[in-house]
Amino acid sequence: MTTHDEHLALNEQYGAHNYAPLKVVIVKGEGVWLTDIEGKRYLDAHSAYSGINFGHSNPAILAAAHKQLDKLTLTSRAFYTDQLGFLLKELSEFCGMEMMLPMNSGAEAVETALKLARKWGYQRKGIEEDKAEIICFANNFHGRTTTIVSFSDSTIARKDYGPYTPGFHIVPYGDLAAVEAVICENTAAVLFEPIQGEAGIIIPPAGFVAGLRKLCTEHNVLLLADEIQTGFCRTGTVFACEFEEVIPDLYILGKSLGGGVVPISAIVGSRDLLSLFTPGSHGSTFSGNPFACAIAREVIALMKSEHYEKNSLELGAYLVERLTDAALPKVEEIRGRGLFVGVDIKKEYGKAKAICEILMGEGVLCKDTRDYSIRIAPPLTITKEELDWAIERFIKVLS
Repeated sequence: MTTHDEHLALNEQYGAHNYAPLKVVIVKGEGVWLTDIEGKRYLDAHSAYSGINFGHSNPAILAAAHKQLDKLTLTSRAFYTDQLGFLLKELSEFCGMEMMLPMNSGAEAVETALKLARKWGYQRKGIEEDKAEIICFANNFHGRTTTIVSFSDSTIARKDYGPYTPGFHIVPYGDLAAVEAVICENTAAVLFEPIQGEAGIIIPPAGFVAGLRKLCTEHNVLLLADEIQTGFCRTGTVFACEFEEVIPDLYILGKSLGGGVVPISAIVGSRDLLSLFTPGSHGSTFSGNPFACAIAREVIALMKSEHYEKNSLELGAYLVERLTDAALPKVEEIRGRGLFVGVDIKKEYGKAKAICEILMGEGVLCKDTRDYSIRIAPPLTITKEELDWAIERFIKVLS
């Protein structure tokens, strides 16, 4: 049997870069727990960047996967399947929208939204050809394609990938005045995260999301909500935009829509907007494949019946309260909404990655980001007892 160190050596030797931030080889997942190749168990407080909202190896999701595996897993886009139409209907209705378009990855969904926004700008708003602009925000994370890194302000994401795609304005996150200062007749859309996940769980000022909605409506601009990390009950509401009772023009969705089994993403919006895509104007080889659709349908059914947002809201507030009350000496700040929590480490105690490695030794897996922040985002199926187990270890390591 290959050892833990031998697996790590293979990754180091043949991997294009050292992808995994934590040196652990996982072989099994069940609920909120992961097991490594040597049999050690860890509580997963990372959830694959919110990709595992409903627990590892969720029985209902696995049952849907096995059922579909026995029927049909992939077709070309030349055919409809018995799963695609139902997913189109169920996800559209679940989002309170009229139409959806499935893709595969989150970055692909964002790219699709950008193309659609530009197309809308030219065909509906009347923007002069090749003059459409999209407003984005500092410290954003929407993916790693060439166009997306063009409006990133992360040096590591951008360096050596130019020339960059034009047509984007980057303004400070949470600053409505900055948005208003650059919005103009050529503005097709505002692309935003209701909470910035990769930036360290940055929650905008109260009224910011509602203010964006108002500005976009007044200026005839599309509001594109990237809810790839925040959507599907992660932040204590089904969608993070709901916290300010905002309905965007387009939801951009992904990650946990695949139930932790298969990649699938989507954009969801009005018929008037999505009908701008005509046959041949956009597509993707694997989008809408029956295997992914069957799993996504089960994810939607689970959210309707289990109401995971309630568990996220209650346990998220409890987690922030426990960590705050502990007055942890290594902690600069704690932010959170639902089970989406960021912990900033005081710089004199070193970078967050080192803290995450110590937590791994204690049996808790977390992800560092932006050097000094730790993201805590366990599966939404976590129990209070399991969360208490993790909190004890957070307090021990951060004291």
